[in-house]
Amino acid sequence: MNQYANMIRNLKSPEGMQRLKHLYGDRDGMLVEQTARYTGLLKRHEELFHEAEAEVMLISAPGRTEIGGNHTDHNRGRVLAAAVNLDTLSAVSARKDMEVHVYSDGYPPLILDLNELDVVESEKGTTAALIRGVAARMKALGYQIGGFNAAVTSSVASGSGLSSSAAFEVMVCAILDQLYNGFVIDFVNRAKIAQYAENVYFGKPSGLLDQMASSAGGLVTVDFRNDDPEVRAMSFDFAKYGYALVVVATGGSHADLTDDYAAIPAEMKQVAACFGEPYLRRVRPEEFYQALPQLRGKVSDRALLRAMHFFEEDERVVRQVSALDRNDLFAFMWEIICSGRSSYMYLQNVYANNRDQSLSLALAMAEHLLADKDGAWRIHGGGFAGTTLNFVPAAQLRHFIENMEAAFGAHCCHVLDIRPEGPAVVRL
Repeated sequence: MNQYANMIRNLKSPEGMQRLKHLYGDRDGMLVEQTARYTGLLKRHEELFHEAEAEVMLISAPGRTEIGGNHTDHNRGRVLAAAVNLDTLSAVSARKDMEVHVYSDGYPPLILDLNELDVVESEKGTTAALIRGVAARMKALGYQIGGFNAAVTSSVASGSGLSSSAAFEVMVCAILDQLYNGFVIDFVNRAKIAQYAENVYFGKPSGLLDQMASSAGGLVTVDFRNDDPEVRAMSFDFAKYGYALVVVATGGSHADLTDDYAAIPAEMKQVAACFGEPYLRRVRPEEFYQALPQLRGKVSDRALLRAMHFFEEDERVVRQVSALDRNDLFAFMWEIICSGRSSYMYLQNVYANNRDQSLSLALAMAEHLLADKDGAWRIHGGGFAGTTLNFVPAAQLRHFIENMEAAFGAHCCHVLDIRPEGPAVVRL
């Protein structure tokens, strides 16, 4: 029996089933779905690479949901976030040279040489840039790198708002770490490596929230005040209290929105610069509000509104965490709603130049469906197009999904479970 057949057999063992439940939860149909997914990926790797010598491994990294702290991380603020049970998954084996061969579902085959680790301007915005960036940063930090063969599939759809790019970056870091270093990189440095690849090689000025949530796993609150973020693991089961976390993908396109995303941290930092600081977190809120009349004309009014959002949202995360610590769901849901309204009114990342107001409609529909049902709703992630996050009482879940899918299309709703583990090596 070759190693592929042996792995598929072990996947269906009690130990294999328990591992899948740990990573993906135990909703109806999950085991059938994931068993088929893992089996198909192993067969795909066998068809592509026919690996007979190197060990084939299964390495997964989760998407993430942002629960609190909308656009606060890039100005050294606080966030509440969680890894989710949607992931990017690879069947991978080491090569004897420095080439990387990646076959991802829905994308052209990719081959690149890790002997060349400089930024390639023409690669920006591509998968190749992310892989090269992760490898370059790992090597610069003293870690070993090498080539690999990978078949990849992902349930974190691009544009889903669950950070497919962070899941991919964290997975690549986990692959190189597992194959060539023995899986020794801690989750904070893994997140920083992934962010570096996205910022410098991919060309997107993201904060560290996405990579940190994917890398840490579970529900976490993170304070980015210092270069070494303070991460606190939390234990709260929304399902136990009768709530489902539902992300609604509205179908809005992220194309041509990079400038809109980049303007948010840039404008916040313009306000901070008026106080001689690089980040808003280093400015005292009372100092800002006292100086606000004099700031008009030095920066745009939108920058001032976005700064107001930052100060309020940063403190709102503290209140959200406190509410969960004392099991006060009413207070927590109210803070979620307030977060969404602040993003709408002050941060202004619900739509861009009137091009797409699908997020506005999804938020308005959620308020109509949940306002008197003890639910909550907010913008999710970067904004402008993409997704909303909703806390839906279990009794309202079917009605909520039916209404949202009628407006935004079948399968637009993703019911999420919090994944307790970040990047994982699934040993079979």
